[in-house]
Amino acid sequence: MKQLITTNAAISLYWLGRYLERIEASLIDINRAYDNIIDVDKNEGVALFEKLGIDIEYENSSEFLNVAIFGDHPSNLYDLLTNARENAIISRSYIEAEAFGSIIELHKHFEVAQKNSHFVDFRFIDTAMSLISEIWGELTRKQTRKLNDYFIAMGKNVEKVDMSLRVGRDKEFALVVMKEIDSIVSILAPNASFKPHDTNDSDEVILASINNKINKIITE
Repeated sequence: MKQLITTNAAISLYWLGRYLERIEASLIDINRAYDNIIDVDKNEGVALFEKLGIDIEYENSSEFLNVAIFGDHPSNLYDLLTNARENAIISRSYIEAEAFGSIIELHKHFEVAQKNSHFVDFRFIDTAMSLISEIWGELTRKQTRKLNDYFIAMGKNVEKVDMSLRVGRDKEFALVVMKEIDSIVSILAPNASFKPHDTNDSDEVILASINNKINKIITE
């Protein structure tokens, strides 16, 4: 794994992985809530965003999609995707051409919808999810991992832990993902040592441990 990478690029790759994972997970949750609003409970979307500490209002399922994806709140997916695109541009030389092109295409998909009265429906989500699947495939479709791949994987897994603790409240799943994070850290920072965690540890302790790991592999 002989490859040099700048700190700036490593941070950008890490955040690219985080943003893509957050967007994908959010779309899955939003799509599930959308279906439930139609068939089960109109307030399903309100309950979803309450987990994020966000208050939203909508009259029907279609308005929920618009508010959830393009609303004026910290989880606006268009803003998150714009951040992902900017990180991809910064680390462009470390990303496969196909993956970079798909990221730009995904951003354009959101941009067109955002400029057209924020109109979205299930087809918009299906297309977005297909493009994200393509991006992950293009980022991982190789026989040998390079150094940049580990930073993207680190970001993806850190976001999984963060979302599972903040939204899913699934500590056991978070701890499983933490093992994958530790395996990446052992490759990127072989001299680092960390205390293993269990379900007795608080969410705050687990998240603080992750930040410590990030500092070890990126800033030190």
